[in-house]
Amino acid sequence: MRVLGVDPGLARTGFGIVESERNRLSAVHYGVISSKSSMDLADRLKLIHDGIRDLAEQYEPTDASVEQVFRGANARTSLLLGHARGAAIVALASAGLAVSEFSPLEVKQAVVGYGRASKEQVQEMVRVLLNLESVPKPEDAADALAVAICRIHSQPIESREVR
Repeated sequence: MRVLGVDPGLARTGFGIVESERNRLSAVHYGVISSKSSMDLADRLKLIHDGIRDLAEQYEPTDASVEQVFRGANARTSLLLGHARGAAIVALASAGLAVSEFSPLEVKQAVVGYGRASKEQVQEMVRVLLNLESVPKPEDAADALAVAICRIHSQPIESREVR
């Protein structure tokens, strides 16, 4: 099983591709798709869409997962985050991938075993689970890897093998 996880954001959309083979997890590729606030909204969304689509084409994941919108106090920020999520989800669906969505609480529970874990605890467990030398940077990429791990952990063990 190879999962493309996405931590959507308008300025930085984190992505992480995790593979599960013989009950072992490994990071295939991770990073961020960045856009500048000086860009038009449509151009920023297209950048996210095209970047996620290109990753899906290049790395051929079998599944995809996206973190759900965190309900913040600022309605405008939440709306813009929703636009970024939408661009990523459309790109994944266009690539023929089923898209799972997980709340931040579900991601923390799946990765750390505790839904109220700190960001640092999640990042350290991502490092441990993927056998990385250091915590993945930037944090948006680490969050996307955690979303991918959550998707893998939500599958029955027998269906986690690479197809």
